[in-house]
Amino acid sequence: MAGFEPESSAVASQSPETPAVFEVSKKPKKNKFAFACAMLASLTSMLLGYDIGVMSGAIMFIKEDLRISDVQIEILVGVLNLYCLVGSIVAGKVADWIGRRYTIVLANVIIFVGSLFMGFSVNYAFLMIGRFVAGIGVGFAVMGAVLYNAEISPASSRGFLTSFSEVCINVGILFGYVSNYAFSKLPLSIGWRLMLGIGAIPSVFLVFAVLAMPESPRWLVMQGRLGEAKIVLEKTLDTKEEAQLRLNDIKEAAGIRQDCVADVVVPKQPHGKGVWRDMFLHPTAAVKHVLICAVGIHFFQQASGIDAVVLYSPRIFEKAGIRSTNDKLLATVAVGFCKTIFILVATFLLDKVGRRALLLFSVGGMVASLATLGFSLTVINHSESKLTWAIALCITTVLAYVAFFAIGMGPITGVYMSEIFPLRLRALGVSMGVAVNRVSSGVISMTFISLYEAITIGGAFFLFGGIATVGWVFFYLCLPETRGKTLEETGKLFGKLVGWREEAGKMKEANTNR
Repeated sequence: MAGFEPESSAVASQSPETPAVFEVSKKPKKNKFAFACAMLASLTSMLLGYDIGVMSGAIMFIKEDLRISDVQIEILVGVLNLYCLVGSIVAGKVADWIGRRYTIVLANVIIFVGSLFMGFSVNYAFLMIGRFVAGIGVGFAVMGAVLYNAEISPASSRGFLTSFSEVCINVGILFGYVSNYAFSKLPLSIGWRLMLGIGAIPSVFLVFAVLAMPESPRWLVMQGRLGEAKIVLEKTLDTKEEAQLRLNDIKEAAGIRQDCVADVVVPKQPHGKGVWRDMFLHPTAAVKHVLICAVGIHFFQQASGIDAVVLYSPRIFEKAGIRSTNDKLLATVAVGFCKTIFILVATFLLDKVGRRALLLFSVGGMVASLATLGFSLTVINHSESKLTWAIALCITTVLAYVAFFAIGMGPITGVYMSEIFPLRLRALGVSMGVAVNRVSSGVISMTFISLYEAITIGGAFFLFGGIATVGWVFFYLCLPETRGKTLEETGKLFGKLVGWREEAGKMKEANTNR
């Protein structure tokens, strides 16, 4: 099982023109049950977004109240990502052990405890303990939500449903910005503690909401619970016939004989056995390609500077010439609104435009925005007088950058990564992707102040623009389109560079025409 699993014979025997497949692709109706499950699973991700958003403003008040340095601020802001790294790696194993649903429940419990610790912090050390606990919970939440949504969603709307996690992160960021503005009028020692501690409230309700969801059908098959898996598939897919085809695919991918019917309990499949070997020690060409794509898309998502903008937007606006704390927080709220609106637009485009085209458009826009933002900040930095046009350009390009990010790079990273790994490697693969994401985010958020002090703030964004340009080339060469494919069908897309396949196709067509 080192490589990708082949399609079942039932699916392989159908051509794209057969009536059954045509019917499904022609009318990809949104399944309400799958929609509700994906939404409930994704709400936990909102707590990550809230932490990112609220910390951007809270650090101004924390620094004044606790009298800490910029280096301590960088560590406080960015260390959550490193703790999240630990949580996501552990969560990959836990998700195979106790299931995707209970992993999300556990995430909410841990986040609740971490939020209380931060809300009642009396000093910097106590606050860091709260960040550690919350970071572990966030790692569980992000990994669990992405994995669950990918496995519960029908192929026709998987991009739409899997992107809910990113939508909720953005809504959480917006709520964090609004919380900053709302509590900024309170006394210094109370305001920032309420900003951080109030994140514990949603996690209480989410524990009970998540328990109402069914378990992932693919995890149920891995446990030999075929009858339960079939029931869930019939609820989340369009027809019973499609549910049976998917069940056959999943059984084949899990190594279960096709003659095992749905009401027969088969021995539980050994989870984790040989997974690290198949992923890292002896991977097939397809698995290598998938791993490179997963690591690459997560690295470039964060290395292009999104967390620098989201976490430090008040500082960026201060560098642009905005001095009032109230105005900086209001401008930051505008960033949150813009990001949220465009992520909602992206959810409807993912299954229509496709992942690849939308990603290339998004990253191209990010490159242009970063270059313009770097230019405007450099002009402001070298000017002795206030340049209204440069300030306006700076604010506009920040909004454009988060809009381009939200319409493609933001949601596609989670969606793409969750659908390209084979079943046996999926939990580990998703956790590895989240780990790379969090490490990259942590490095950016923990070094941004030091970086712009070393090379100027304009230079920092020119650097992010250069990284995004390399990312665009990487995506063009390596990432195939996965829209409309089932999780069991994506294996045939990997193993060779996309650009190589395109050139090979052109050469084959030319030879045929001769």
